[in-house]
Amino acid sequence: MENRKRRPRRDAQENRDRLIAAARGVLGGGGPGASLEAVAREAGLGTGTLYRHFPTREALFHAVYRHDLERLVERAEALEGARDPLAALRDWLHANVVLVETKRGLLGALSVTVTDEAKASYGDLSGRLVGALDALLRQGAADGRLRDDVTGEDLIETMYALCYARVPDSNWRAAVLRRLDVFLDGLRVGPGPG
Repeated sequence: MENRKRRPRRDAQENRDRLIAAARGVLGGGGPGASLEAVAREAGLGTGTLYRHFPTREALFHAVYRHDLERLVERAEALEGARDPLAALRDWLHANVVLVETKRGLLGALSVTVTDEAKASYGDLSGRLVGALDALLRQGAADGRLRDDVTGEDLIETMYALCYARVPDSNWRAAVLRRLDVFLDGLRVGPGPG
């Protein structure tokens, strides 16, 4: 007999989605009010429901992170054919900084360490992401707007390097976005913004 994984009931899936959204908001910002109990309260559910869906802090972290990463991959894939590849990359990278900010808050609030094994579990999404960014970069290079020697992997590595550079927490997002904009302006072929 074939062992099939049952789909969760609709109300169970809705509860899971509410918990993920609440965790992103409550834990993503960190701070003294960031607790699992606050997540359940924000979702309008009991802590028992939270623990049924996410028996460990790591499970909750990975559910939120995977959900957000899937949205960013979909967003990158939707950039294909953008009229202005540089503007599309800028919008995508700025949205990614918000994900990194949430991830930093989650890691701090949940006291989770991301293992190499856990990172490997995101390989399917990473491959799609790099492919989508490579396609956009090739399009920009073919149009004569972007350098032709930069890869999707280069973009991702640079973004993470800038996100984890030493920046005071008080102005972290603004500093990272400014540095990303400097990097992106370096991708442009021809005269800079005017």
